[in-house]
Amino acid sequence: MKKAKSIMIQGTMSNAGKSLLCAGLCRVFHQDGYKVAPFKSQNMALNSFITKEGLEMGRAQVVQAEAAGVEPDVRMNPILLKPTSDVGSQVIVRGQVLSTMPAREYFAYKHKLIPSILEAYDSLAAENDIIVLEGAGSPAEINLKQQDIVNMGMARMAGAPVLLAGDIDRGGVFASLYGTVALLGEEERQRIRGLIVNKFRGDVEILRPGLSMLENLTRVPVVGVVPYLSVDIEEEDSLAARLDNETPALVDIAVIRLPRLSNFTDFAALERTQGVGVRYVSRAAQLGEPDLIILPGTKNTMGDLRWLRESGLEGAILKKESQGVPILGICGGYQMLGQVLRDPLGVEEGGSLRGLGLLPIETDFLPQKTRTQTQGRITKAQGFFAPLEGCAFQGYEIHMGETRHLSGDPAAALTGEGWEKQDGASRGNVLGTYVHGILDGGELAQKLVSLLFARKGLDPQQVEQMDYKAYKEQQYDILADAIRRSLDMNKVYQILEEGAKEERP
Repeated sequence: MKKAKSIMIQGTMSNAGKSLLCAGLCRVFHQDGYKVAPFKSQNMALNSFITKEGLEMGRAQVVQAEAAGVEPDVRMNPILLKPTSDVGSQVIVRGQVLSTMPAREYFAYKHKLIPSILEAYDSLAAENDIIVLEGAGSPAEINLKQQDIVNMGMARMAGAPVLLAGDIDRGGVFASLYGTVALLGEEERQRIRGLIVNKFRGDVEILRPGLSMLENLTRVPVVGVVPYLSVDIEEEDSLAARLDNETPALVDIAVIRLPRLSNFTDFAALERTQGVGVRYVSRAAQLGEPDLIILPGTKNTMGDLRWLRESGLEGAILKKESQGVPILGICGGYQMLGQVLRDPLGVEEGGSLRGLGLLPIETDFLPQKTRTQTQGRITKAQGFFAPLEGCAFQGYEIHMGETRHLSGDPAAALTGEGWEKQDGASRGNVLGTYVHGILDGGELAQKLVSLLFARKGLDPQQVEQMDYKAYKEQQYDILADAIRRSLDMNKVYQILEEGAKEERP
């Protein structure tokens, strides 16, 4: 049976650039004519995606799949952990919720997931020429090495050679690369076939003496120095620098930065629209005078609603609404805008909680998660949003909770594979929907931005139609060009061909 060759990117720390390097390699191999797929056995992220089959996976592997020119497949990320608190996560296996576990319970349980990981990996490997694997955090977390299923443990199961990346922008890259190698066992050190210095700014020649010394100390070659790239590719990590953006623009959109903010990629297309500025606001004093306020998705609607109340942002948002500022709620943000949220079964925190009272809806949290891709059309909207009636959109639903209308008509009609239903609500200058990705482009997004320009007295004709899909394809090609210039691709291909000894448990 055909078995793909594999190569793995691991990092010395979180946010060392593993996801972007994997996406770049996926694009390079795709451009070179190979059938390639990404793979990350276990991902922890609040930004997720729903496949055509209605299964949930991390967005990093979605981005990597797009770079590889293939449809996102839940096998590319068989385990997804979505934090629900500081010490617990919802555990999603092969796209479906298994349970919510405290960290200690999951650590003891995770070895039972190895068969699911191997089934996913082996089936992908049978269909592709190359698998690009991504690790998580650092392989040298000595307190977590036992029963590892995502770093060296996964590399061993896949028989994959490893390229270890360090982030020089944060400083201490030589110590972090050397220290990581030094903390590994002999078999693990043998598996590391190349080092990468990532996010470098300046003249690479200045690094040469240090690179030579690093190679002598670790006995591992440096296969490249990758510059700090300005490539514009979606990020899934909560450390994403764009969450701190405060660049002024003609139209100012304030997204409430909830503690468990999820799917902030919903606003990526808006951020790339000329004349539009998207700010992420976590304090009432930051709210300012926005042209639109967005309440985004969250992994813990009730907990984040309490935070919104305690932080003073609820009062600030209600004041802006009374002044006519339009408000858009998506998923958990939509639920918050209603009259009441009830959790009789303890799906989130139990009990009930008063909502912001801006929409005539109420929500009950249920154990079943809604997961589906969808398309739709705005059928009923009021106030500022009224001109959106008739606008088409597409996206996906991913939520716990069932919402009922207390009065008025739903805002949109949705259709999917063999089904149709209604969604959302509108009252005054407030609109809510369960659909993620509704702003990713197309008719509705274009019309919304035009309305915001007109509200400011600006010419709506200034709003340029953006083909977001074509833009992303362009960015993947730019990333691949940078990878080719920065890495010794002949050496990378050599490492890929030589592989590593397969040693499954």
